[in-house]
Amino acid sequence: MADRKVALACMAHPDDAEFTCGGVLALLHEVGWQIHIATLTPGDCGSERLGAAEISRIRREEAAHAASVLDGTYHCLERRDGFIAYDEPTIRATVALVREVQPLLLFAHAPHDYLIDHEVASSLARNAAFFAGVPNLKTERFGPFRPVPYVYYVDPVEGKDLFGTRVEPTTVVDIGRVIDVKARMLACHASQREWLLQQHGMDEYIEAMKAMSRRCGELIGVDYAEGCRQHLGHGYPQDNLLVRELGDVVHARSA
Repeated sequence: MADRKVALACMAHPDDAEFTCGGVLALLHEVGWQIHIATLTPGDCGSERLGAAEISRIRREEAAHAASVLDGTYHCLERRDGFIAYDEPTIRATVALVREVQPLLLFAHAPHDYLIDHEVASSLARNAAFFAGVPNLKTERFGPFRPVPYVYYVDPVEGKDLFGTRVEPTTVVDIGRVIDVKARMLACHASQREWLLQQHGMDEYIEAMKAMSRRCGELIGVDYAEGCRQHLGHGYPQDNLLVRELGDVVHARSA
């Protein structure tokens, strides 16, 4: 399984992966990795004008289009915005996702983020990485998957936690040569420009993404970067897979 180059970004909503780790996913795709992007919800609250069913349909299509930029696959677990719960049905669904995709590498939201949906999604992904290999946790169609994947928590939007404290990534990846690919993926989520303008006063959200990437790049003296922190608890892989796979574009930093 160590040679199975499959990466899964398991996020709360469509466009979360593109904002936070789209560049790293693009770099992995360049070196032969298979890419999967999953969301817990279809983004059903992401519109001022459209009802939940219609905006969900649109956003699933946008997310699939974004994944296709990397020849990737999109998955949706069909929970609802604002109601992502750490409950038995959602835990089983997330474990089943990991068993289906069989990733060697899993990206998740930061454990402390501005949105509770993100924090719960983070816990679900972390839990699924471990329990995907436990035979007595049953899921339909898919049996146990081992070993435990490498898990990295992406930086939250604006690089700060729910208290406004700067999150210090321990792995920073220079994404300068794929920033246009990351922007193209994010541009697939056209429905969100209007929504973000209404909800957050944020226009030109591709430029907002680039601004976040520039701030992260300042940490290592490059134009654009993405940051993350590796889960290093008991039972999870301990070496830095991103350093091994991406080489000199990856900068490991002390906590």
